[in-house]
Amino acid sequence: MSNEVSALDRLMTDGVLAAACPSRVVLDHVTSKWGVLLLVALSERTMRWGELRRIVEGISEKMLAQTLRTLEADGIVHREVTASIPPRVDYSLTERGSELVARLLPLMEWIVDNAEEIVAG
Repeated sequence: MSNEVSALDRLMTDGVLAAACPSRVVLDHVTSKWGVLLLVALSERTMRWGELRRIVEGISEKMLAQTLRTLEADGIVHREVTASIPPRVDYSLTERGSELVARLLPLMEWIVDNAEEIVAG
């Protein structure tokens, strides 16, 4: 029998997925609609604000700013400001963000493969 503890075991406290578990905060940040889409957008290269806004169709400036701020605070997205006129701001994945996206992309592939059938009912 393995001594490894499964992710489910680590999430549970006394057989309950506890509301106070810190994983819930991270899960909320990472799996929000905009969080997932921004992470996917940044999966291949560094992008500027305007590029992200165009690529993630439908995101408001407020949600773009809020989501990027949250992902940056979580150490998932890196924000780099270059002193120029106008200032240049680039967004990229951190090492942690790249590790996360490597796990997220297979889920997104499954979703893309099955979305039409699921939505059609």
